[in-house]
Amino acid sequence: MNQPTTEKVRWNTTDLELFPEDGKRYEIIDGELFVTRAPHWKHQRVCVRISTALDNWSQITGLGEVAIAPGIIFGDNDNVIPDVVWASNERLSNLLDEAGLLTAAPELVVEVLSLGNENERRDRELKLKLYSSQGVREYWIIDWRKQQVEIYRREQGILKLVVTLFNGDELRSPLLPNFTCAIALLFT
Repeated sequence: MNQPTTEKVRWNTTDLELFPEDGKRYEIIDGELFVTRAPHWKHQRVCVRISTALDNWSQITGLGEVAIAPGIIFGDNDNVIPDVVWASNERLSNLLDEAGLLTAAPELVVEVLSLGNENERRDRELKLKLYSSQGVREYWIIDWRKQQVEIYRREQGILKLVVTLFNGDELRSPLLPNFTCAIALLFT
């Protein structure tokens, strides 16, 4: 007796147009669809705080721009919505398409962990792999529950964890000359 074979559905960017504007986040990573609801208030607060720190620094230095949840369309099978991104002025025009959408990797991507094992796995594994393969230079994973920040930097062509920062530490980056942000300020 023949068993029917079930092929895994592969989603693409065009499929996203079929979904309603219902406040949920729809992301595709390697053809797999991920749907999440609106994040926790503390998650959003951390996004605002880190983006404000980056934006203030960017306005003072004039070196780049920050965006909250901009969406990045890497291709038909990879369409994600990171929490915060930063791109240098010199790269930004090459990252945007005619519609003003990001279609390539900014230098910095920040994800604030959402509640749930699947959400955490997506940020720590699937998105890390995707951002690494697409050329992101730094990836920050912020855990508002543990009050820590993991910094991944591109080394030998891949993103590697270089440091985990805690409440008493200061965030600095070779990408962002003279940028500093007290970790404690992200969580108060």
